[in-house]
Amino acid sequence: MDEVIAYDNGDPAIELPAALPPEIEEGNIEYKLKLVNPSESRVEHLVTQMKWRLEEGEGEAIYEIGVEDNGLLVGLTEEELTASLNTLNRMASRLGATTSILRERIVETEGAECQRKALEILVRKVPENQEFIDLKLAVLGNVDAGKSTLLGVLTQGELDNGRGRARLNLFRHLHEIQTGRTSCISHEILGFNSQGEIVNYSDSKTVEEICEHSTKLITLIDLAGHHKYLKTTIFGLTGYCPDFAMLVVSANTGMAGTTREHLGFALALGVPVFVVITKIDMCRRFMIERTVSQLEKILKSPGCNRVPLRIKSEDDAMTAAANFNSERITPIFTISSVTGKNTDLLTKFLNVLPSMKNVTEREKLSQDNTEFQIDTQFTVPGVDSVLGGHISRGSIKEGDNLHLGPLEDGSFKEVKVKTVHRNRVPCRLIQAGQAATVALTEKHRNILRRGMVLVSPESTFNNFVCRTFEASIYLLYHTHQISRGFETTVHVGNVCQICKVEIIKDKESVKTNEKAHVIFRFMKQPEFLRPGSRLLFRQGTTKGMGEVMKVHALKEEIQTVGHLDTGQNEISGAYVQDTEMEVVPQTRPVDNIGRVDSPHR
Repeated sequence: MDEVIAYDNGDPAIELPAALPPEIEEGNIEYKLKLVNPSESRVEHLVTQMKWRLEEGEGEAIYEIGVEDNGLLVGLTEEELTASLNTLNRMASRLGATTSILRERIVETEGAECQRKALEILVRKVPENQEFIDLKLAVLGNVDAGKSTLLGVLTQGELDNGRGRARLNLFRHLHEIQTGRTSCISHEILGFNSQGEIVNYSDSKTVEEICEHSTKLITLIDLAGHHKYLKTTIFGLTGYCPDFAMLVVSANTGMAGTTREHLGFALALGVPVFVVITKIDMCRRFMIERTVSQLEKILKSPGCNRVPLRIKSEDDAMTAAANFNSERITPIFTISSVTGKNTDLLTKFLNVLPSMKNVTEREKLSQDNTEFQIDTQFTVPGVDSVLGGHISRGSIKEGDNLHLGPLEDGSFKEVKVKTVHRNRVPCRLIQAGQAATVALTEKHRNILRRGMVLVSPESTFNNFVCRTFEASIYLLYHTHQISRGFETTVHVGNVCQICKVEIIKDKESVKTNEKAHVIFRFMKQPEFLRPGSRLLFRQGTTKGMGEVMKVHALKEEIQTVGHLDTGQNEISGAYVQDTEMEVVPQTRPVDNIGRVDSPHR
């Protein structure tokens, strides 16, 4: 274990604020006035308390030493501080955790004969069922905002040359290198060791080395900024379930292009957002201030209702990271990928950034039946079928027998898991909340598609396979109104398919900023949906959000048909059409291609 021995190592101290908010029982932050020579029973209690704080923070806890429970900084003398650090290291070693100092402050006290200090210490312990603490970060922003360049600087450890050299390692296609624009989703990793130091490709040659030397790993999901790749960007937000989103804004263009849309989608899906303003090296100070002011105005608006916080020092970065999950704070960083200015503030923030997931909920999902959402497939020589995706429930290990589907008729096929990989490294087990790849024993390439799932045979998966489902929606924008028959692209998790509005309950149409309860119908094939899932829908300039309220299971539709006469109501008629009539693919006449009201325009 790397213990905290010397806290006055000559580095410039990062000062704590003069006062802290009162301590709360929940969360991963603990206040301690002092830990000087506690008894054995007291140590046992302190170790149990530290274990609770680590579980609350998904393996990370912050200890404020020399601070009372009400947040008042009292400070400790040199001897008391050394004894308290020794006790804290002793507690951490009992749990297999490491400690590192984040901030310190000299407390001024009237009449004091010696100097008193307060310390903020990060305690980190990798959970027993994981090799490292894993977070997923989606990168959003307009085209040419500098997203890929910023990720290249963070992951490669080298500054950009001003012409996009740092981003070349992130591109996957030749046309991306030629145009400098991301068109598909790419993944990179950024690690931190037990002392909070960056672990990237500058020190490690392979992904395996980065994973081996890191106690905390952040998966950076680089999404497309151009408007014609909006479908890909939305899928990255809905299908990969990121813990956070980083909105990248160019200082010289401001909130232009798709920036507002990306921010709106992240807020609609409930993904916490922080902002990074890039290219400050090529702008004058008044342009940077104009961009920041414009951003603050948008964040404070009723639609966002956020509290912007400008990060100007390491103290601001620590404060923002510690309170990011408990308040509506939206940190704003101003950095340069060419000069490297303020990039250290961003890495300090990412190092301390806690997990937003509830521990109890995550354990409950891990014990549930398996549900692996497929978002891509890979071609690997010598391997039959390799699926990439996100496991939302349960766990998967080598040799598991699972069901793959739904197929075009809504049925499932039995498959067997051959191997499991995570971050390109073989592993024995993956659990809920993790992204991984799964290799199957037989070839299934002719039936595989994005949106399918792997589920446990004992689960009631047939209850969630449907062609029609009910949703509560909120229409963000439409030039006029939507009514029955309106077709739109619906995103729900890893599902992306064109749906038709079958019924709008209690009203004829829905206009901008109106809510409604509607029934959607998948136009191509049945899908696997769970009630309570967030959804986004779009068609041209039309955009909306909502939640899946009820799923009309496919087996219920078939049973309903057996008890119907000739379709006495609208929903029954829809069921009859699905089961007794062959679905004819829709074609568009040549005469309608140029029409403004054409649904294909």
